[in-house]
Amino acid sequence: MLEELRIAGLGVIGDAVLPLSPGLTAVTGETGAGKTMVVTGLTLLFGARADAGRVRTGAEQAVIDGRVLLGDAPTDAAVLARVTDAGGAIDTDGDVNTDGDQKVLLIRRTVSSSGRSRAHVGGAPAPVGVLSDLAEQLLVIHGQSDQLRLTRQAEQRAALDVFAGVDLADYGEAFQQWRAAEQALLTRKSSARQLQQEADLLAHGLAEVESAAPQAGEDVALRAAAQRLGHIDALRIAAQQACVALRGDDEGASDGAGDVSALLGQTVRQLGQIEGADESLDVLAARVTDLAEQAEDLAREFAAYLDSLDADPQELARIEERRAALATLTRRYGDDIDTVLEWAEQARSRLADIDVSDAAIAALTVERDRAAKRAAKLAAALSATRAGAAEKLAAAVTEELHGLAMPHAQLVIQVRPRAAQANAPSLTVNGVPLHAGAEGVDEVEFLLQAHSGTAPTSLGRGASGGELSRVMLALEVCLADSGSTATMVFDEIDAGVGGRAAVEVGRRLAQLARTRQVVVVTHLPQVAAFADSHIVVDKHSDGAVTSSDIRTVMGESRVAELARMLGGRETDAAREHATEMISQAQRETALARPA
Repeated sequence: MLEELRIAGLGVIGDAVLPLSPGLTAVTGETGAGKTMVVTGLTLLFGARADAGRVRTGAEQAVIDGRVLLGDAPTDAAVLARVTDAGGAIDTDGDVNTDGDQKVLLIRRTVSSSGRSRAHVGGAPAPVGVLSDLAEQLLVIHGQSDQLRLTRQAEQRAALDVFAGVDLADYGEAFQQWRAAEQALLTRKSSARQLQQEADLLAHGLAEVESAAPQAGEDVALRAAAQRLGHIDALRIAAQQACVALRGDDEGASDGAGDVSALLGQTVRQLGQIEGADESLDVLAARVTDLAEQAEDLAREFAAYLDSLDADPQELARIEERRAALATLTRRYGDDIDTVLEWAEQARSRLADIDVSDAAIAALTVERDRAAKRAAKLAAALSATRAGAAEKLAAAVTEELHGLAMPHAQLVIQVRPRAAQANAPSLTVNGVPLHAGAEGVDEVEFLLQAHSGTAPTSLGRGASGGELSRVMLALEVCLADSGSTATMVFDEIDAGVGGRAAVEVGRRLAQLARTRQVVVVTHLPQVAAFADSHIVVDKHSDGAVTSSDIRTVMGESRVAELARMLGGRETDAAREHATEMISQAQRETALARPA
């Protein structure tokens, strides 16, 4: 619910606060006082296009602030999620007369005199589009220009769906699955040659890889082996020299006088002769003993290494041949054997996806037909639901129109199947090809028979502005139980309405306000009399500057405003009439409220 609206620097309004209450709020005032600026401020606050020409003369910018109270309705939960996603925060207000803290959303829109626009949501800067997103959940505005929307068949279908409680989720999912299956089949058929060429190339590459049967890391291991065999002589000489240095040459140095092992052994023996004489020397002697053992171990390992060296030329040739085979694979399919193996795995998966056999196309055809059948079945159910609801909604709106001083009017709602079109999606529903869209296969049209003896005509062609206003109001009354909690704003939809019809407009606005917040900008006292809260926009001028103020009227002040609206002057007769209008409206409203 919108609790408060502050407007500064917009049109004739310098700075004013509009307090809004639950139920029905009427906004009245003389012509030119600035009533439309209230609606303009609301539209700007909820994302309408900025117009620098609306900024008050002499002001740097127009500022519109809104304070919205949120509850536990699903729409309020959606608002909370969108605000959080935009980086804003919800405030809490413990002073409100509710159980626990009240969730409060603060929003702001500024429009500079240069045309620059900014938005703040929950205390954080946000794109103006966020305000538009919030408007979908929080606000519905009906004005004379908005009546044109009612003439569009898409809006008429949407209204019928709301009344019927239609949920398009299942059909929408089936429709998308059918379109995806249809596209997959068309793609498979139209690109069969290219897919076959791709499959042949992948199969050839896989055959090469599988024939070579490379192992992970094999190219690295073979490179190391080839390098070892290529330097076999140098490796043997180096190992032999190391052996001689460590323990001498078994053939030419039997005394062992010059090798490391012999020298260390001699040192160990000499130190052993004086073991125990000095603890420090014993420590050094132990280290020499360790060195002698390590030298002997190294000598044995070098000897074993010499024994392992095999200068078999055939082994080297075999390794080089294998490396050449692997190099062919790495040139074509990857930087190394590991990436070649990854390519092969991806190629196998891709081959499975691009099966172009007749069996694969047949399988796609079956999948397409199955999806089309499911979508057609759900579309038929949608059509049946709409057809049944159309009769009920037309009867309900017709009854409301009779109460709105259109005693002979009748609304007709036609639900017609859309004929299949060339080069457009079509579903066979109940044996008939029909043009299918994301909302089904139906064409919905509202027709109005305004007077007896005339043929029903499309709303866009035959209805006057006043008639459209009443049709729209009657429709909103019939849709009041749709579950929406959005604030409804009616901007002078009572234009062209008077007398008894004006009373009925007020009565139905009050009926709408039982379940949601309703704001009406009106020039009719019969409508304003039904309001739970009455706000007046006053115009003042000092001869140079015109400005407007906003005030809430109650009691005698409200009677005076209705008297002005009745005759332009506050005569005793007008005041008496206004008092009676308010009393009568209050009695009817009290009787209409549930106990």
